Amino acid sequence: MTTTTTARQVDPAEHAYAGELAFLAAYDGGPRPPGWRLTPRAVVTFITGSDGRELELAKEDRRDGLPSKLTIPAKFVGERALVERCVVTLAGERGLLLVGEPGTAKSMLSELLSAAVCGSSELVVQGTAGTTEDQLRYGWNYALLLAHGPSSEALVPSPILSAMRTGSVARVEEITRCLPEVQDALVSLLSDRRIAVPELAGTDGATVHAAPGFTLIATANLRDRGVSEMSAALKRRFNFETVGPIGDLAAETALVGKQARAALERVKAPFAVDDAVLEALVTAFRDLREGRSVEGWDVERPSTVMSTAEAVAVATSLALAQAYFPGDRDVLSLLPGHLLGVVRKDDPADGAKLLGYWDGAVRRRAEDGARLWRRLWELRDVLGG
Repeated sequence: MTTTTTARQVDPAEHAYAGELAFLAAYDGGPRPPGWRLTPRAVVTFITGSDGRELELAKEDRRDGLPSKLTIPAKFVGERALVERCVVTLAGERGLLLVGEPGTAKSMLSELLSAAVCGSSELVVQGTAGTTEDQLRYGWNYALLLAHGPSSEALVPSPILSAMRTGSVARVEEITRCLPEVQDALVSLLSDRRIAVPELAGTDGATVHAAPGFTLIATANLRDRGVSEMSAALKRRFNFETVGPIGDLAAETALVGKQARAALERVKAPFAVDDAVLEALVTAFRDLREGRSVEGWDVERPSTVMSTAEAVAVATSLALAQAYFPGDRDVLSLLPGHLLGVVRKDDPADGAKLLGYWDGAVRRRAEDGARLWRRLWELRDVLGG
């Protein structure tokens, strides 16, 4: 017997933060670009937070179902100026391309922006080597096409075409994974702001014009350069913004802990990883990512990207092991093995670089008397060296 459930592992941003979005729509009644749910300033506040300030609705803006006061937490850890530039780009109805190393929250920022601007983050195309031009423009319901010929009813709009009709934000993830001839379908679309449907020539549906507010957010990984390089013509139709790693150790540690805790909450398991272990985990990731320890010692960088997203995955694994196998072992003893798994993703030989990190930075911290790092040094044999 099959049981149907409506529970979701992850809610889209517009559902997860519906209360905040409704509050901000009432809180800031300033001018909005065409089709926008929030003002540009409110979009920035939604993403970067209210800096701990409690925002209060004016009496005339209060309504049933909304709190009179609300503190907006930050959802994206990064420069406010970056988010402001992204919002200005979208307000000008220009394409926005978010680039950066894998795991720097480009997709999350794209989702948050579209949810705040138009109330939907689900008009998205996932770019792959198998993505076709139909997925960017339109396709057909072939049963209706064969039965009645080309018609508006038989046309299957792409997420981008749906966004054009409604004046919404469409998203293309990993645009450089798409083949160049598929990418080129976007050039005329972003220039002319319309899609021609030759099969419907002579009917009202022969051309779909973009409604005010339509724009496009794309993401691309810097590691994918050269996979399917964007043409100069397509690049000119986007504003580029680079999303970098989190610059502050404390901020990155707090984010890793927050997201790992959220993952444990979803499976209704207790989170029991000490803050010191989380800090050691993030410190190791940052040292290996940057090629230099916090003390200034040189560290050999592995080929794989030691991203914040990977750190969250490791923290979550440590917490799950502690929750489901309580008392079996010290959670810190699991850290070297998980780090080795991450480091060897792109090149198995990079395990030697992690061993070199242990013989360098970890050993020196242990010799300086740091108890936690002394324990990590004692676990060197886990790395197989």
